[in-house]
Amino acid sequence: MKIGIVVINWNGLELLKKYLKTIIDNSPDQNVYVIDNNSKDESLKYIRENHNDVKIISLNKNYGFAEGYNIGIQDVKEDYLCIINNDIEVTKDWLEPIKERLNNHPNSIIQPKILDLNNPNYFEYAGAAGGFIDKYGYPYCRGRIFNTIEEDNNQYLDNKIFWSSGACMFLSKKIFNDLGGFDKSFFAHMEEIDFCWRAFNHGYSVYYISSSKVYHQGAATIKINSKKTYLNYRNSLFMLTKNLPLKRLVSILTIRLMMDILSSFRFLIRGEISNFLSIYKAQLDYFINVKMLLSNRNNHINRPNYFKINSIVYKYFILGKKKFFHL
Repeated sequence: MKIGIVVINWNGLELLKKYLKTIIDNSPDQNVYVIDNNSKDESLKYIRENHNDVKIISLNKNYGFAEGYNIGIQDVKEDYLCIINNDIEVTKDWLEPIKERLNNHPNSIIQPKILDLNNPNYFEYAGAAGGFIDKYGYPYCRGRIFNTIEEDNNQYLDNKIFWSSGACMFLSKKIFNDLGGFDKSFFAHMEEIDFCWRAFNHGYSVYYISSSKVYHQGAATIKINSKKTYLNYRNSLFMLTKNLPLKRLVSILTIRLMMDILSSFRFLIRGEISNFLSIYKAQLDYFINVKMLLSNRNNHINRPNYFKINSIVYKYFILGKKKFFHL
């Protein structure tokens, strides 16, 4: 089985120097692609001089994660894709359990175990051992709830999950194209959850494979700041509006908007004024776009059983359940 391993890059020269070789060395007989979002550093020069077997897909501007992949993937020749960040270190034989799963279940979307490169005995924030959302669209993972990260003791085995991290995701090119790729209006953050929710509504399944391990540096492309806060809160509202069952749309969105306002005061109390304001910027942008989002809904396929618990916020902050196996 051939898998097109597709790395997206924007001014990531130092990351490419650290991690691209591990992908090449540990992925024999596979083609590696780099989609470059019009980098202004020497990323492309480095690839050409040091890894001339890597196929470069050069874009004319920074399209972000979502649209960058949508455009670049059309030049990938393989039937199966690995969407992977430029700050991921892969391990020997990481592809073998993935290929076995795809051979037996070709319509699957798959995430490997994602561990913290800087603290390798622990899961990494962006995906950990596979993701879920609660009734109100707040994401959490096996191995990570909000900022509580679990140590990896092999407590989370292969299982069906709701969403795969965009830091490392496997699927067929056909599924990617049939679902219309990532939503370019997201630019970055939450687009993989929206994509997996659409996959769920169309009857596809997402799986976690524990025997495939990668290590993620994390927050290397977009640092934790007010822009990330804005994108996460806005894109979560976008995602809910697109994918919720019609009967639940107004009630859940109303509660979610109020919960986000309460969340903003946590930033205010901590003196994080830019993050506080980002939530209101996100809500303003949401209301500017809500008509467009509603017009693009498919009201006939949105399934009601997308969540396992009502509120991860209540479980975590009120009941003190900090780990997935406590839920």
